[in-house]
Amino acid sequence: MATVTLQGNAFNTVGELPKVGTQAPDFTLVETDLSETTLADYAGSKLILNIFPSVDTGVCATSVRTFNQKASDLSNTKVLCVSADLPFAAARFCGAEGIKNVATGSSFRGSFGKDYGVNFSDGPLAGLLSRSIVVIDEKGTVIHTEQVAETTQEPDYAAAIGIL
Repeated sequence: MATVTLQGNAFNTVGELPKVGTQAPDFTLVETDLSETTLADYAGSKLILNIFPSVDTGVCATSVRTFNQKASDLSNTKVLCVSADLPFAAARFCGAEGIKNVATGSSFRGSFGKDYGVNFSDGPLAGLLSRSIVVIDEKGTVIHTEQVAETTQEPDYAAAIGIL
């Protein structure tokens, strides 16, 4: 398990992020139209997983906006924003914000949070996902990870994009 903080208070996740150099765990997430997407859907492209608690918080919303802006300049790279939010919330947010360059995936069913080690296991965010970044290459290998130590802070966008 990993320990992260929320406003300075320590909480745990159910595991650890996948190790750099390993195959990314498969996943099934729910898109805004209620269809499912899997890791295999991104084969042949680099993939940034922008993982966060809820698009209805300021820092999470900022991360989606920031990756949306940066994604248009990335070659052969997709960005998938992942939270436990219902697909309807992601659709509402992306529609209102004009988000077009990133996809969203809901972990509300399935084992994404456990498989990627990012579900909070205790504290007020228990069951939601810890703010993290996982970058996967075209062959499905993890090439970069970051679990943000303080949940109220943004991820290191430059490190995630710089590895590409």
